[in-house]
Amino acid sequence: MTLDSAGPQVLSHEKCMHLLASCPIGRIVFTDRALPAVQPVNFCLDGDDIVIRTTVGSKLAAATRQAIVAFEIDDFDLEQRTGWSVTVVGYARAVDDPQEMARLAELPLTPWAPGSRDHFVVITAKQVSGRRLRQLG
Repeated sequence: MTLDSAGPQVLSHEKCMHLLASCPIGRIVFTDRALPAVQPVNFCLDGDDIVIRTTVGSKLAAATRQAIVAFEIDDFDLEQRTGWSVTVVGYARAVDDPQEMARLAELPLTPWAPGSRDHFVVITAKQVSGRRLRQLG
């Protein structure tokens, strides 16, 4: 077990990807008018890529075209003071190839928000890191 300087267990890349695959909701961090913005999204993995489905005219779609973004998932037990967090930093791109769009439409990714969500944002991970907090004692 590897610990960072603050004490939490550092998770392996494989464990981080396993946790990403197990969680349907995450938070994407992007830039909106030169300021950081955070938005919860449902997502799924396509290999090691994170896929988000949104509307073509959304703020998220506009802000993530060819941008560096962060993506985060976590789970915490407040009573036990345990939990974990996984963070991904990578390049986001809008999908405009019709064949890729058709393939991504077949993924088990059903939008939670109302309305048509036929635009895909794909995040290609460049850095993946995770930490797990365990109960002391």
